[in-house]
Amino acid sequence: MVEQVSLFTENKKGMMQDITGILTENNINIISLVTNDCGEFGVIRMLVSDPQTAAKAFQARDYLTHVDNVLCVEMKDVPGGLNSLLRDIAGSNIDVDYVYTSFDRETSMPIAVIQVQDMEDVEICLRGYGHVCRD
Repeated sequence: MVEQVSLFTENKKGMMQDITGILTENNINIISLVTNDCGEFGVIRMLVSDPQTAAKAFQARDYLTHVDNVLCVEMKDVPGGLNSLLRDIAGSNIDVDYVYTSFDRETSMPIAVIQVQDMEDVEICLRGYGHVCRD
């Protein structure tokens, strides 16, 4: 499992640059980032090179911040790669809360970033199907 940093932010001009500026000030690299717009507010989820330092830096600037674990699972880089992975998760009878994709910079493999309620069960299920889960 991998630590993910999530922020609940106002949806206003300059907010994203402020967030990326805080990461820059702390020499933290963004590995993956996804934003979800909810009208006046948004949720930003990111994988970064130092999640604990990032969280502390955001909290020091009064951002509502949460660090949690997600599964990062290699996918086949073919049409249906994500569908195949999700089909295998469905076999575990566990609902996916959310998923977004990224790429491993070293291997250029696509990665699914997955949030579910029971991470350990899903990880066991996926490994049983031969999927590679990243740490």
